[in-house]
Amino acid sequence: MSDILNKIIATKHEEVAAARGVKSMAQLEAEIAQQGAPRDFVAAIRQKIENGQSAVIAEIKRASPSKGVIRADFRPADIARSYAEHGAACLSVLTDRQYFQGAPEYLQAARAACTLPVLRKDFLIDAYQVAEARAMGADAILLIAAALDLPQMQALERQAMDYGMAVLVEVHDGLELEAALQLQTPLLGINNRNLRTFEVSLETTLGLLPRIPAERIVVTESGILSRGDVIRMRENDVHAFLVGEAFMRAPEPGEALAALFN
Repeated sequence: MSDILNKIIATKHEEVAAARGVKSMAQLEAEIAQQGAPRDFVAAIRQKIENGQSAVIAEIKRASPSKGVIRADFRPADIARSYAEHGAACLSVLTDRQYFQGAPEYLQAARAACTLPVLRKDFLIDAYQVAEARAMGADAILLIAAALDLPQMQALERQAMDYGMAVLVEVHDGLELEAALQLQTPLLGINNRNLRTFEVSLETTLGLLPRIPAERIVVTESGILSRGDVIRMRENDVHAFLVGEAFMRAPEPGEALAALFN
């Protein structure tokens, strides 16, 4: 793990311990029982691809550890509506407070503003956080292979699927890919950002493609900045994209999405 990822994971252990002191797992389960059924995250992506379109998981994030504040004028509901109007398949909402200036309330506001399925984008290491995700209304969770061993990923995936949620597993290299392919989820995210150097290269996705079974849905993440990037990926049979920062810097995020993908 990179130094920043180690630091974030240590913070997550502290956050989970503190949260358990405020709200028990039983209380979270009671909140989950009050939620409606999750929206179908995988189906939303498949439908776009079957229609010959790019399946875009459009991200809502205010800041990042490396870039600081990305969008000062930050209104999650407005951003969600803009994405939905301009062709996004799904949303990804940062809920990490300390490093990304996110919040569960942002996810709830975004989901209430549209009909798109929503991924909780955070650093999940504990069953408590998976329950928390469903209690706040998330339809999917992210599992980061760099931060978890295989038994941990399998346990968190089982729990998410028991709640009816989808799982996006994220990898950065071949070793992580081997572990991720042992999960049930069809959604395989490949992050083009090197966690140690923060350099971004689309070759990360393209280099791992030959090792991925055809039935998996590859989601390329980070570094999709131009129409040429999109075309290059689609020519290599990658049709799902997670994009955030490029849209967050634009005056109208949904219009930026449409310009890049349509």
